[in-house]
Amino acid sequence: MSGPAAAGPPGAPRRVVVLGAGAVGTLLGGLLAAAGAEVVLVDPRVADDGTEVVLHEPGDRRRVVRVGRAASVAAVRDEPELVVLAVKTFDLAGALDELRAWPSAAVLTIQNGVGAEDLVAAARPGVGHVAGSLTAPVERPGPGEVRWRGRGGIGLALVGGPVDALVDALVASFTAVGLPARRLADARSMKWSKLVANLVGNALSALADRDPAEVYADPALFDLERRQLLEAVAVMRARGIGLVALPGANVPLLILGIRLPAPLSRAILRRVAGGARGGKWPSLRLHVRGGVAGPSEVAWLNGAVARAGAGCGVPTPVNAALADLVAAATVDPRLAADLAARPARIVELVAERGAAPTAGPGGGPARPAS
Repeated sequence: MSGPAAAGPPGAPRRVVVLGAGAVGTLLGGLLAAAGAEVVLVDPRVADDGTEVVLHEPGDRRRVVRVGRAASVAAVRDEPELVVLAVKTFDLAGALDELRAWPSAAVLTIQNGVGAEDLVAAARPGVGHVAGSLTAPVERPGPGEVRWRGRGGIGLALVGGPVDALVDALVASFTAVGLPARRLADARSMKWSKLVANLVGNALSALADRDPAEVYADPALFDLERRQLLEAVAVMRARGIGLVALPGANVPLLILGIRLPAPLSRAILRRVAGGARGGKWPSLRLHVRGGVAGPSEVAWLNGAVARAGAGCGVPTPVNAALADLVAAATVDPRLAADLAARPARIVELVAERGAAPTAGPGGGPARPAS
């Protein structure tokens, strides 16, 4: 369906700029345009993709919205009320340099993992800042279109600055156009809870080149999966960060499931991991196996858990080892091929880095499948 944008809810931003017109930026920009905002997508790689965005939504719905496009911030004529920072975390510092042209514009950070909010707060102290966590799986199948696979939604939380009303307006805007949205009280809890959700079936899927359900069918790989999640929760507990449920991702319930006896826990997580992404590959597998250029997000996922653990005295050997292995496999095709052919080698390499396997059902070490 298509048609003119509806009037936005009270307090909603009228002018929005999205930095990074990948799948997430295109989806959020398109939805805000559908909710009544004047939206400009900024990305030098897609500046000539036209002024229409096609949103393929769950239930075979199709929505066409109009947006502006620009190759750079300098090409945007008017200062926006809101900037959606939809670039990858490793590109965030450069994006923040560009934002010096708009010193008073509020920002929405939507990056996976943790660390983006700290970068923004340091670069723009006192400026309005909203954090978002998107749980809807999305992909960009072609120029000018984005596919929202599965359901999910978005959590939003105030980070700082005089934009309390903006958080509520964004919740209302996204809800009005069909994306379930919820305001959460604490941005740090929201982002760490989303990090835990992002760990599920991600690094090991990339290393073994298997779907998450296949990873969980292997007792030794599942043992690593479980331990990386429990390490992350231990770090959160040590830092006083609570787990919260996100729209489409009940993370506290997930952690209850991971603490059950292994056979039952495996069965539960196979269903969760298999259905949460709507058939889309996990992000790290897409990066390692799909030939995506540039660094992966593993430094802000498993790597962030390892760094935070080191800072508060919580051992995180599995997360540290997985972060190293994914980073290495990203730049070493021979290693990536070997791990895919011999997933038992993943377990061995993690153990060599100080994370020995836990006891198997008979009291001995869990046996890896080849």
